[in-house]
Amino acid sequence: MTNSASRSKSRARVIWWCLLILIVIGAAYWWQSSRTAGGQNAPKGRPGMMGMMGAKVPVRAAQAHFGQLPVLVPAIGTVQAFNVVTVRSRVEGELIDIAFEDGQWIKEGELLAQIDPRAYQIRLDQAKAQLVQNEAQLRLARLDLERYKRLSKQDSISLQQLQNQEASVQQLQGAVQAAKAGVDEAQLQLDYTRITAPLSGRLGLRTVDEGNLVSAGSTEGLVVITQTQPIATHFSLPQQELQRVQEAVHEHELLANTVLDSGEKVATTTRASYPSMVSVAVSNRNGELLATGELMAIDNQIDVNTGTVRIKARFDNEDHKLFPNQFVNVNVLLGQQEGVIVPARAIQSGSIGDYVYVINAENKVNVRAVQTGVSDDVDSVILNGLEIGEQVVTEGMDRLREGSEVELIAPEGKTQ
Repeated sequence: MTNSASRSKSRARVIWWCLLILIVIGAAYWWQSSRTAGGQNAPKGRPGMMGMMGAKVPVRAAQAHFGQLPVLVPAIGTVQAFNVVTVRSRVEGELIDIAFEDGQWIKEGELLAQIDPRAYQIRLDQAKAQLVQNEAQLRLARLDLERYKRLSKQDSISLQQLQNQEASVQQLQGAVQAAKAGVDEAQLQLDYTRITAPLSGRLGLRTVDEGNLVSAGSTEGLVVITQTQPIATHFSLPQQELQRVQEAVHEHELLANTVLDSGEKVATTTRASYPSMVSVAVSNRNGELLATGELMAIDNQIDVNTGTVRIKARFDNEDHKLFPNQFVNVNVLLGQQEGVIVPARAIQSGSIGDYVYVINAENKVNVRAVQTGVSDDVDSVILNGLEIGEQVVTEGMDRLREGSEVELIAPEGKTQ
């Protein structure tokens, strides 16, 4: 009985201690809650959670202004030479001189190589000698013909003799013509021993050395010339962009055909220099501009496998920045789009579509849905939803909500 009573008392003490601990914990929680409630009712300037939530949000902003941005159609293109010519010999002979260096820039008509001309010079001399002989025979036959005509009038010779002499003169005239052609042919063969550049361009690596025997039947050739001034770029655009490109081409053609103040139309030969072609710009993969040119031609059919149409553009390439088979980023300029200009980073996207944070007169922000137009790496055109002169937030949007109060930090002003 004594042990049972002792165990009952110990159990009672444990229960009372547990109740005491719970009472202490509850009192501590009530005290902490009272302090938090007092902080919520504290005036501004005292530290508290709600005081921090009500602080101004530092942001950067820019002022919307009127302007225009280019309407560009991007693509990936390949640079291609306008002409690629494999230089071959037209006559057979020993190659006695190479007059160019590998990779050299050469102009049309400059000497590339020399074939031994001695055999062809001999043939030319023989052809000239044959011509002299035939011309002498023709002169003699003509003198005889004149004499035969006088004798025929005197009935001193028969008509048959006169006719025979006339035929002889005609025969010798044909021989003279053939001899002249032989001289021209021999001269041409001699000229072919001098191998010259058929066009201006950059040379490749030569395939034949001096001392080798070359012939007209060789398919390998001496060297390859690549024309790089001007140079072309081929690229493909989706078929849905074809109409816009054709409309731009048509507009520029109309511009080229407009009547000038003098009443004369722009000559076809001068249209290349007239500012009426669709402009095309190419850049490298880092975005650095390489060259600007003009759209030259649109293919006459759409590729059914890819749904694209091939387009060719022309570039002067005066600084040799474009190289055949080089991959480039292409931008076709279709025109300019006008509207309200803001920095591209000011435009956000959400469930309402594109929107911006507009700062009102009370330095609070309002969420404004906008309709955007074209955009580049820096600016965007706003077609609807924003007025000129309004300020939009460009940095610090992640902490903003509708009606948030903001503090401007070094406003950017108008974008350029």
